[in-house]
Amino acid sequence: MDLNTQSLLYAICREYAKKIDKASAFIWLHYKMFPDGCDIKMINKYFEACDLPKYNPTYLKNDLRKSKGIIAGKTIGTYKPNRELIEKLDAQFCDLILKDETIISDDRIIPKILYEETRGYIECLCKQINASYEYNIYDGCAILMRRLLEILLIHSYEAIGKIGLIQEASGEYKGLSYIINYTLSNKPFSLAKESQELLDTFRQLGNFSAHKIQYNAKRKYIDDVKVVYRLTMEELLYISKMKK
Repeated sequence: MDLNTQSLLYAICREYAKKIDKASAFIWLHYKMFPDGCDIKMINKYFEACDLPKYNPTYLKNDLRKSKGIIAGKTIGTYKPNRELIEKLDAQFCDLILKDETIISDDRIIPKILYEETRGYIECLCKQINASYEYNIYDGCAILMRRLLEILLIHSYEAIGKIGLIQEASGEYKGLSYIINYTLSNKPFSLAKESQELLDTFRQLGNFSAHKIQYNAKRKYIDDVKVVYRLTMEELLYISKMKK
């Protein structure tokens, strides 16, 4: 089973007026992608992804405690949906769940449905990102995530006919720092607010793993950004016309 994440987020926001109902649905969505529980910080990232105000952490904890559809996750401070809520939301949003795909386990960064039928080198890179995460090679995973971001940003400029804006006179591409700064300053194409905010985070994550001698990436560093990273890559795949 795979998810049309962006469409599901928007559908959840349209369907529910109460913040706790949205939060519960975001926990369900997170559980479908990463069955390791969802913490308060991650729930608020989903609110930000929908351009909604953050949920006051104290109120959110209290409301989740009272919610009949939410139970504690395996890790302290995390939450997951109970069986009844899973069945309810699976049925409610069934049109946006692609049932012919394999369930995404919590050791995946980018699901197959996003990168299949794009280009061979992109498919290969996405598989390497997933594999490096699965086998605890977090520095390698961070560097590969940075590389995919760079490639998709370049292809996005190509797709809108503005590749010259990020090229040197020689035809070589400018560095990722320049491309990110130019993208954020000039907004040549539309990106969600959370994608814009985390573009430089992805760049730094890869840079630290590649160049800082005494730095080692940890799983938590990847986990903190993997949901928004996935959303950003999905956006760029469509902007670059790799996905239609």
